[in-house]
Parts: sequence; structure tokens; C-alpha cells
Amino acid sequence: MGDRIDLKALAGELGPKFGEGAAERDESNRFVAENYLLLKEHKVFSALIPAELGGGGATHGEMCGFLRAIGRHCGPTALTLSMHQHLVAAAVFNHAHGKPGRKLLEKVVDGETVLVSTGANDWLASNGSVERAEGGYLVSAYKPFASGSPVGQVMVTSAPYEDGDAGWQVLHFPVPLSAEGVSLAGDWDTMGMRATGSQTVVFDKVFVPEEAVALRRPRDAYHPAYNVILTVAMPLIVSAYVGIAEAAAEIATGMAARRAGDPVAPYLLGELTNHLTTAQLAADSMVAIANDLAFDPVTETANAILVRKTIAASAVMATAEKALETAGGGGFFRKSGLERLVRDAHGIQFHPLQEKRQQHFTGRMALGLDPIEMPEERKLPAAAE
Repeated sequence: MGDRIDLKALAGELGPKFGEGAAERDESNRFVAENYLLLKEHKVFSALIPAELGGGGATHGEMCGFLRAIGRHCGPTALTLSMHQHLVAAAVFNHAHGKPGRKLLEKVVDGETVLVSTGANDWLASNGSVERAEGGYLVSAYKPFASGSPVGQVMVTSAPYEDGDAGWQVLHFPVPLSAEGVSLAGDWDTMGMRATGSQTVVFDKVFVPEEAVALRRPRDAYHPAYNVILTVAMPLIVSAYVGIAEAAAEIATGMAARRAGDPVAPYLLGELTNHLTTAQLAADSMVAIANDLAFDPVTETANAILVRKTIAASAVMATAEKALETAGGGGFFRKSGLERLVRDAHGIQFHPLQEKRQQHFTGRMALGLDPIEMPEERKLPAAAE
């Protein structure tokens, strides 16, 4: 049984270290490899796993707090770690509810194995091609936005498969990144979050054993598994970005204080505080809904999380932009560190569900419809008034 980890104290210790070299990593588009070594050394990758399985026994809320705290120092480290942690959190929830998950958790505990997410682009349809093979499947696909891929060891991903009897399905499975046919595209060159190493993972006829498939679901349809995935993932991811927003506000406040006689400064600081508080309240509410993984995995829960994600995303970006305005011309210089935070903050809008997709999802639920419109539904005539 592992010792319980104190993430709050650890954030205070590691956060400043993670911030060292953040500007240089951004400048050179270099992955946060040295920070990952520190995370492994302190067993953070297994921190969310129950102590009885050998993990750190931290709660989901504590991990959200950790990500938010280190996000103030290095957003890419916090965001990349959140991608690993949301896979762990989903496995913890599933294991606690009698579903597959323990095997993955034991793998993480054994050597602080780094997990890589499939990437948000997959959503319900997934992407790639799957061929039947003896004892399993051959998968070919491009999986973008794979944060942590430079040092990742196992990718938890999916691919579409046309079953002769069941029709189109999506298969979910883990794949060792050392497997034959797996490579990295080296294509991560972006506006922000440049140190996350979120390059595309390429699968070229990668063999996936039949027994590795953890879930089969109908393609394009919303599946109850997402009620777990969204509810555990979004609070973790958003927490990293709220940390970035808090850091941006702190820099801007310090720069505005140098011109306290400026009659506009108090108005700008008031607006900045309102934006930041909105982001913090939305994030805190998401953490409360996830309730340390003691939540009801229904679509209403996922919907509540998604609504708050959109609110938080808008507020995080507004905070970063208002911070730049509040700082004045000095904030436009890269040496202030603020422009990097502004760029990083804008990454939040690309995590699922994006604003218009969330509004469509939520609006359909308000009408008593399934949250995702199916292709056949589009062919139906409109109901009479």
C-alpha cells in the first residue's frame, strides 16, 4: 500500500521549479521533459490511484487544486499532466463501479507509467481505419493533440470499425507507444501551449489484441461512457487554465500598480477581477459536481460540466486579454511573461465540447432530445407548429 501524497505541499515545492525555463521552452518549442522527471520522482502520475492499489490516494479535487497551482507557474506542464490524470480518474471511477480499469491503474503504479490521451478530435466518430486480423485488429490512424507523446508510454485511444453484424462501431483500447507501427509526426508548432509536446501520433497497421478492447460502442451516437469521461476530465483540464488566468491577473495587477495615478487603472482592475472570479467560480463548481468521483454518471451531470466548461473558457480568455490591457504597453513585451500566458489561455477553447457544440448539446437536452443529433434525424420533416 502506498503512502498518501500531499499534493498541496508538493505544488508549493514543485511549482516554482516548473516555472524555471518556461519562457525558453516556449521559445524553442521544447517539451517539459525535465518537469516530467520531477513528477515521476514524486510519484504524481499514480497520485490519484487509491492507496490500496499502491497509488498516492489523492482525491480528484486535490488533483484539480494541484493542476491549478502549478498552472500558475507552467501552464503546459499542468495541461499535459491533466491529460494523463483524466485517464487515470476515469479508470479509478470505472474500477470502483465494477468496470474495467484496474489493469490500467496497476500499470501506472508499476513504474509511474505515463498515459497519453486519444485527443479531442476523435469525439463520437473517432478516426482511422481498422482491419480484422488473427487474434485482434490492425489499426491505422492519425491521432492529433496527443499531449505528452514525447515521453508517453501508453496511449488510450479509439478507432472506427465496421462490424459485419453490428455495423459501424468504435473500439476503445490502450496501445503501447513502443508498439510496432507507432510513430510521432513531429508536427506540434502552435500559437500557444507549445511545450506540451502534443504532436500527432501515427498508427500504421498497429496490432491491437482482441482482449485489449475495453469498450465497443455504436459510432456517432452519444454513449454513457462519456458521462464519466467528461465529468472527470473537464474539471482537471479547466483547473490548469484557471491557474494560467490567475498568473496573468497577478502580473497585470503588479504592472498596473506602478501607475496607480492612472484614473483608468481601477476600472481595468475591476473588470479583470470579475473575469477571473467568473473563471474560478465555474471551475470550483465543476470540481464540486465531480464530487471526488462520487457523482451520478448520467447525461445531466455531463451536461452541467459542459455548460460550466464553456463559461470557464470564455472567462479564462477574457481574463488573459483584460490582463494584457490592464498591464498596458509593458505587457506587450515578451519579457513580461504575459503575452505567453495570453497565448496559452486561448488553448482552452479547443477542448470538448467547443462553445457552439456545447450549446447545441445543452439545447437539445432542454428540448428533451438526445444530446447528439443522429444522421437519420436530419432527414425527418419538421414537426408542425
